[in-house]
Parts: sequence; C-alpha cells; structure tokens
Amino acid sequence: MIPPSPWVSRFIRHIPAAGEVLDLACGSGRHTRLLAAAGHRVLAVDRDAAALASLGTIPGVTPLAADLEGRDWPLAGRRFAGVVVTNYLWRPRLPDVLELLAPGGVLIYETFMVGNERYGKPSNPDFLLRSQELLDLARRAGLAVLAYEEGYGEQPKPALRQAICAVQT
Repeated sequence: MIPPSPWVSRFIRHIPAAGEVLDLACGSGRHTRLLAAAGHRVLAVDRDAAALASLGTIPGVTPLAADLEGRDWPLAGRRFAGVVVTNYLWRPRLPDVLELLAPGGVLIYETFMVGNERYGKPSNPDFLLRSQELLDLARRAGLAVLAYEEGYGEQPKPALRQAICAVQT
C-alpha cells in the first residue's frame, strides 16, 4: 500500500478532535487508516465497495460506497470537522465539498494539476487543477488558508500537484 501523503500527515493535527472526518474518494483507505490511528471517527467514502471492504474492521471507521459524480449528492446536509481529499477531482462537486465543512472544520486537499500530463496519468485536463485553482476556491468560499503549495514533487511519484489546508471560519 502507498504510504499516507506527507501533506495530509502534516496537517491532520489541525482537525478538531471531537468531530467526524470525511475521507472522500478514499480508495483503499491510506488516509482513513491514518486518521483513525490519530483518534478520529472517519466516514470513508468511495465508489469502489471492494476497496472499502477492509476498512469496516477498523475501530471508528464507517465505510460508505457511493457515487460521488452522480446527480444525487450522497453527503447532502452532512457536516464534518475535517474533509480529506487526495488524488481526486470532480469540479462539479467542489462547491458541495466545501459545504461539508462544519464551522472550524479543516479541508486538506491534494491532487494533480495542469502539466502533470508530462509525467503520466492523470493527463485529462478535466482531472487537473489549473494554477492556483484550490487557493482561489478556498478564498472565494471565505476559508482561512493555513498552507498552500503547488508545483513539482517526486513522491510518491514524479508529478505536478496542488495542496491546500484551510479552515472554515
């Protein structure tokens, strides 16, 4: 299994301890496991029920198989102390993702950006952030940005990425 993202590992300490955390498009759950080990209750959501199967045995973790790109938003009305998203982008749902943050909730988001096509997949521009797109999105939503980075990184593979940690005020 791929180890947790250093970005996520660095910023999970900012997530309030009492509330539930959402690991959105969690895949096999590398960040779900990290969050649960840090004492958080975690809702692990992905469309791949097989990938979620092993997460149900972890104390404090609730797996949910759901279509995140369909017409119906399966998380409507929910609020979380933290939302973690890595290696996933579906622009039509970005406003919905921001609405998932409870007051004081922390968004930790990291994914690929334009230019990544030089290094492999994803290469479709629909799945690549434009320069400063996460930063602009967070600012327009009134989030307080704790940290933001974009550019080339070697780990876990060479890629162009954007990452943000921001708080719902």
